[in-house]
Amino acid sequence: MKKILGLLLILLLGIGTGAGASYGIGMVMGPPAPHKAEVKEEDEKIFVPTGPLVLPVVTADGDLSGYGNFEVQLEIKKQDEADLMPRMPLLLHAINLRAYKTPMAAGKQKILPDLNQLSAVVMESATAAWGKGKVSRAVVINARPM
Repeated sequence: MKKILGLLLILLLGIGTGAGASYGIGMVMGPPAPHKAEVKEEDEKIFVPTGPLVLPVVTADGDLSGYGNFEVQLEIKKQDEADLMPRMPLLLHAINLRAYKTPMAAGKQKILPDLNQLSAVVMESATAAWGKGKVSRAVVINARPM
C-alpha cells in the first residue's frame, strides 16, 4: 500500500512540476499579449437607423416596378450624432427626391431592388442634406418588396 501511495505522490508532484515549468516558460518566452488599438474619441463611429423607408423601385426606362420597404443604418462620428439626428427629416426628404429618379430595379422580373444602388442614393442624399463627409457609409439592413 505504501508503494502505491508513494508512486501516486511522485506522479502528482511530477505533474505539478511540469505544469508549473510550462506556465513559467510560457510567461517568459510566449508571444506578447495583443494590445488594444486606441480609438480617439473624436474618431469613434456609430451606426444610427434612418427608420423605415418606403421607396419606389423604378426600372431603367422609368417605369414603376413596385415599392420596397427598407431599413438603412448610417455610420457617423459619435460626436456628430447630436447635430445630425434632429436633421433626419432633411435626409429622408432628400432620399425620397432621388429614389423615384434612380433606377433600382434588378433581377429578371425587375421587382427586386438593387441594394448597391440604394446605398449610393442614400450616400448622395446624405451629402446633399447634411454636408460632405458626415456619413461614412450607408448599410442596408433589411429590404422587402411590397
